Amino acid sequence: MYRSKATQKLNNIAYALIIGGALGNLFDRLWHGFVVDMIDFYVGDWHFATFNLADSAICIGAALIVLEGFLPKPTVKEQA
Repeated sequence: MYRSKATQKLNNIAYALIIGGALGNLFDRLWHGFVVDMIDFYVGDWHFATFNLADSAICIGAALIVLEGFLPKPTVKEQA
């Protein structure tokens, strides 16, 4: 991934997040029987949200792939 062209970096990061999140969930399911990487957010006595880190990585990776579809494609310079 680190040897890829600069135009492919965002795509590589996105796929790394998706694969890493999937492997993290798979490991938790096989090892513990359930997912353990949760973060709870509290604001005072109000419970805001609970996030699974692996699922968050998968969602961020998918969002990066969608974002890349909207970015302009780099032009290829022709060599004479």
